[in-house]
Amino acid sequence: MLISPQGWLDAARHCPSPNRDLRPPGCLPELIVIHAMSLPPGEFGGPWIDRLFTNRLDPGGHPYFAEIQGLRVSAHLLVRRDGALVQYVPFHERAWHAGVSCYGGRTRCNDFSVGIELEGTDAHPFEPGQYTALAAVIRALRAGYTGLAAAPVVGHADIAPGRKTDPGPRFDWGYLRRLLATTGADD
Repeated sequence: MLISPQGWLDAARHCPSPNRDLRPPGCLPELIVIHAMSLPPGEFGGPWIDRLFTNRLDPGGHPYFAEIQGLRVSAHLLVRRDGALVQYVPFHERAWHAGVSCYGGRTRCNDFSVGIELEGTDAHPFEPGQYTALAAVIRALRAGYTGLAAAPVVGHADIAPGRKTDPGPRFDWGYLRRLLATTGADD
């Protein structure tokens, strides 16, 4: 798995989001944030996440979509239930995933983090292929960006406590750590 000089992962389908901008001058990615989402809530598959991140979600497509109409958000990457990858924002740019956030005494985590969404919810276990793909992505990020070489990997709940709960109690942090400890020769 390789990252191009333009910040795109070769193993991902590219679906560029307009919901991005440049990081502040001198600010590089130094944190990896794991999120979980599904659209509509609790449902998997379909084009809805792509449409949300590209501002094309039809508010009439589902009652919940009317509630989030006008929301302008993105993540760098989505890991689907089957492990397929979709990239929305080049890694060197700022995605709009963290919202009001703080980590290590620093606010505005979007400025210095990479946001990775897992298709899922707090109530559902994640799929083995999602963990495998996530570990491969993290290894590629650590190899491709100096600031991410030893970067912490945290949940959205860790940078927005009380406001966010994802990736939730069903996310197996130990399993991810074990996968990251392997050589990654298959990546």
